[in-house]
Amino acid sequence: MAERLFLLNPDWHDDQGGPWFCPAGAYIEGVLAFYPALRERLDVVYLDHARPRPPVIDQVGEAHQGCPILVLDGELEWPDAQVSATTGKSFLQDHAIAPYLAARYGVGRPHP
Repeated sequence: MAERLFLLNPDWHDDQGGPWFCPAGAYIEGVLAFYPALRERLDVVYLDHARPRPPVIDQVGEAHQGCPILVLDGELEWPDAQVSATTGKSFLQDHAIAPYLAARYGVGRPHP
């Protein structure tokens, strides 16, 4: 099974106005644009901003609905991974995703 990456669709509105986009998601979109082969290796799923987000809940539980989120397949142990108490699956969120993608798939790393 391919690792699943959840990203939010842009241009949502909320009680603070809008349209908005997710800054951490835009960062990951940039990594995907730099390395298009990643899209072929990952299962990239786009979600609307509104919660609940059932596809994420199914993978890592209700407590971890924040996106972007990468659900790991367990082939590469990663020290920064969180583990869902609900499902037992390992995952990464936000800026923790890019260093993992570099290690796992051989793309460039973010500069420190």
